[in-house]
Amino acid sequence: MDVDGKLTDTTVLVVDDRAANRYAMGTVLRRAGHQVVPVATGGEALVELDVRLRRGILPDVALVDVDLPDMSGFELCRRLKSRPHMAGLPVVHFSAAAVAPGDRCHGLDAGGEAYLTVPAEPEEIQAVVRAAVRAARLRADDQAVLRRLTLLSETIVAIQAARSPQELADAAADGTARLTGGPATVFVLSQGDELFCGISRDRTSLALPDDGAHRSVAALLRRLTRGQAGVHLTTVPAPLWPAGFFRPGVQHDARLALVLTQDGKAPVCLATPTRGMRRVDPEAEALVVRLAQATALAAEPLLMYRVERHVALTLQHSFLPQPHRLRNLPGLDVEVRYVPASPQTEIGGDFYAALRTGDGVLTAVGDVVGHSLEAATVMVEIRHALRAYGVDESDPSVLAGRLDRMLQRYHPDVTATVCLALIDPATGRTRIANAGHIPPLVIRDTQTAEYAEADGPLLGLGLPHPPPTELVLEPADRLLMVTDGLIETRGTDLATSMEHLRAAAAGALPGLDALCDTLLACFGDDREDDIALLALQRTN
Repeated sequence: MDVDGKLTDTTVLVVDDRAANRYAMGTVLRRAGHQVVPVATGGEALVELDVRLRRGILPDVALVDVDLPDMSGFELCRRLKSRPHMAGLPVVHFSAAAVAPGDRCHGLDAGGEAYLTVPAEPEEIQAVVRAAVRAARLRADDQAVLRRLTLLSETIVAIQAARSPQELADAAADGTARLTGGPATVFVLSQGDELFCGISRDRTSLALPDDGAHRSVAALLRRLTRGQAGVHLTTVPAPLWPAGFFRPGVQHDARLALVLTQDGKAPVCLATPTRGMRRVDPEAEALVVRLAQATALAAEPLLMYRVERHVALTLQHSFLPQPHRLRNLPGLDVEVRYVPASPQTEIGGDFYAALRTGDGVLTAVGDVVGHSLEAATVMVEIRHALRAYGVDESDPSVLAGRLDRMLQRYHPDVTATVCLALIDPATGRTRIANAGHIPPLVIRDTQTAEYAEADGPLLGLGLPHPPPTELVLEPADRLLMVTDGLIETRGTDLATSMEHLRAAAAGALPGLDALCDTLLACFGDDREDDIALLALQRTN
């Protein structure tokens, strides 16, 4: 565009089968500062446009004679508008013959921008070309803004669906790259200085920055956001910005959009390169700012949940007895396994316990319903209550009733499942109380397995618990107690999963280790819930 606001340095495709007309039209346009591409027919025009499309250099406007030898100018226009990558090319029809108003309408209906009657004054030709190009560019700008807003909306949906800070950083990095048309890196720095780095998918995974580069970025983010509020835009020169975040081993100046989470504790940074890259235009940068704000809003609950999960896991693991302590139980070998779900999954309330009583060894496996810090803390309370009640009471059914009343009194909105088994190591007499849990599985030395016929209501409902089920464990028998996280699969009936568990346990090699390892190998992969197993066998 020149100093007078007139469009110049544009490329005009002139389609006319008469060489003299092409020359005359081309002369007028070249004098106005335009580049001219002359062709004689509609077919030649399509070939020329295909070649230019492959090179990414389509003309800015096409001047098309209505009367072409191989097709009408209207038909050529319709063909152009039917091709997605050429539909935005503005077309101006012209004719040296007198035309009726209907013919002008025909041209406009085919997708043309205007209609010229030639010969025309040079100023009129130039004005029509300028108007057609200007209108096309405005439409293209509007479409670009719409595309960017759509990308922004899609990215915000993706980051709001993120289940962890790492997923959030990855989604935000991809969205930033799509908005800016280049590589992008997103950082989320927790209050505990744990840095989550998301790199856009167009960036190769080879030669990623090392831990030192990440530590440098973390320190830089803390400095740049100290005392800041709102979104802060800044450019960090290459010597201060580690190489490799945008291109393998290459240094770039980095354009940063920095924002703190609402609590003001965790910095979020959207970074794009500037050295050797096309500068981000103001509209795109404004959208990046909005994306940074949305990322920070989504980051806060994820980081808070990460802290809560850490606390819950610490509680859960610290209160579960260690395996070496369970090996000191008289007359029994006991083996346990506890497998937490993936880091993206919520905390559960699974637990196991094994303790001496006056009448033998009491074992328990249970699960507090729900996935939260509250579930983990209630789990701890149930274990402590069971240990306290077990000092002067051994009957599993009585213990289940006491745990039920404890939940009703102190946690009326919480329910739990638990299976309790009291084993006399000397005789093998086993009494089982089951409160809504998977019943124990008895694996016989004959390579058969069957579930104990023990059931009862969940804890916390206030319903009476039936007397315990009794059976005898022979010295070679193994008793298995598990939480449903081992076998429960979405869309599969629990009874079917229990039968699969029974068959796998029956076919396991002898020994408690082999039993637990076999079941985890068969069922333990990609589980959405924590898994607790307790297996025992008499030693005499």
